Amino acid sequence: MHSKALANKTIILTGSSVVMSVKELITQHGGQVYCYPLIETVEKVTMEDQTYLNNLETYHWLIFTSQNAVTFFVDKLERALVTVPSTLKIAAVGEKTATLLNQHGFKIHFMPTVYSADVFIQQFELLPNERALFVRGSMAKSTIHDGTGADEWTVYETRPCKSYLQPLEECLLAHEEPIVIFASPSAVEIYAHSIVPTVDWRYVKFASIGHITTAALEKYGVKPIVQPKIYTMQAVIEQLILEELSS
Repeated sequence: MHSKALANKTIILTGSSVVMSVKELITQHGGQVYCYPLIETVEKVTMEDQTYLNNLETYHWLIFTSQNAVTFFVDKLERALVTVPSTLKIAAVGEKTATLLNQHGFKIHFMPTVYSADVFIQQFELLPNERALFVRGSMAKSTIHDGTGADEWTVYETRPCKSYLQPLEECLLAHEEPIVIFASPSAVEIYAHSIVPTVDWRYVKFASIGHITTAALEKYGVKPIVQPKIYTMQAVIEQLILEELSS
């Protein structure tokens, strides 16, 4: 049985990909949902691709922190007709990332208890003779490289998705106290520079996935109404529902 906890609530998702089940969860509980991706991803193709593909067997670990990294990594493998050596162990940050890796036939050998890079480097251990390769996007911070000494292979680029900025602005102006959900600090920065000059922070409520995203908001003096312990979009919506039911 579904509540009407989100009745009269407008929820705006800003991630580059949205799981259909999340949209259904919002509508099932009476909310309106809009999707306006603030970032888009494109594959980065460089001369170093072949170097990393040719030298995969020299590594002991592959590290992934996003589904996009998995997708573009697999695309490069398939085009080059390269198979990942069976000796390579896989580390993943996030349930969705791990699930996608499993779908492509990869076994997960390590996941941190909290899905963030700074927790990852506290819990992940490389043996003295081991080498790791972090498969990343262009906006990823140096946390994993600095904390583990892993080499870095940038397989995709993240850039502002400008086509949704005007529709997002119009949606914010048309609804009272909409709730905007951010899944990354990159999305926060784009919103701050492109939307806030027209729609001030105080007219909108915010929810965030992960403490790094929350820190990006707090830099602008904004405190999210929700930041669940589990760093997923599903957990954000579930916590919003609980907050409304208990209020």
